[in-house]
Amino acid sequence: MQQRFLGRTGVRVSSLALGTMTFGKDDGVDAQMFGMAREAGVNLFDCADVYNEGNAEVSLGKLVAPCRDQVVLTSKAYFPTGPDGNARGTSRYHLVRAVEASLRRLGTDRIDVYFLHRFDEATALDESLRAIEHLVSSGKILYPAVSNFAAWQTARAIGLAERHGWQPLVCVQPMYNLAKRQAESEILPLCHAERIGALTYSPLGGGLLTGKYGVHARPEDGRLTQWPMYRTRYGAEGYYDLAERFTAFARERSFEPTALAIAWVASHPDVTAPILGARGPDQLAACLRAAQIDLSAELRAEISALSPAPAPATDRNEEGVTNTLGSR
Repeated sequence: MQQRFLGRTGVRVSSLALGTMTFGKDDGVDAQMFGMAREAGVNLFDCADVYNEGNAEVSLGKLVAPCRDQVVLTSKAYFPTGPDGNARGTSRYHLVRAVEASLRRLGTDRIDVYFLHRFDEATALDESLRAIEHLVSSGKILYPAVSNFAAWQTARAIGLAERHGWQPLVCVQPMYNLAKRQAESEILPLCHAERIGALTYSPLGGGLLTGKYGVHARPEDGRLTQWPMYRTRYGAEGYYDLAERFTAFARERSFEPTALAIAWVASHPDVTAPILGARGPDQLAACLRAAQIDLSAELRAEISALSPAPAPATDRNEEGVTNTLGSR
């Protein structure tokens, strides 16, 4: 598997990352998937304190213990970890405790990349970043990052860190797949301009692009039918039409839809690594086969044409084509 630099850190990470949202339910399944990922060359493992009420971190910590210095671990904080009103958000009060709790569960002395899991409207951003700087200075985390931030929120965080001389953000974690391409408008261009890594999640659209879904295909067992959040996110009929057309496109060209959908995400020049999610070894095996697909620019363009390109960052929709005032 290829490796890429994580932004401008000099740290090399695999071109596919394993997400561990499903870890913590079955140690045997977790171990099998971790072993498959390591054998395939994955060295980047993404977690969060809320995954399976902290049990995902416990499981992941046990699995990485024999190879801790050969892997890059991430975790996150924002969402509630208990009933107390302060057991959530990105206040300094919560972040310090959240990191300490994650370190205990992971059984490690540091978290390599630590994400603010979501923008916290109730907490001043400079308070959150000052807390992260304290945690970096104390050696508990190595690199700060943000997840689910808008481009302007990320840019503001970059500016605050630069003004105060704090450790800069090294990467972002936005949603990105063939059905959800908004990151192309501003987030990924920001990553390019600032040399920030992008670990993108949901490359399969919650299963939408795996070949199981279509205009008249709605399997009962799946996130899109069982989880209200995913039903809302992908509820529009147009997404199922896209899924059907993408599946036909992939199979006509002898590709597995799952592998091709992930390879399309990974082929974006500003994406460091898509984060793979799987409930078991069979699903993960199909995801890992994306590493075997070398997507040409022409094939990427054909796939991209199946879904609407996002609107440009400004209303000047002639930007990006020849009918423009020009660029230097």
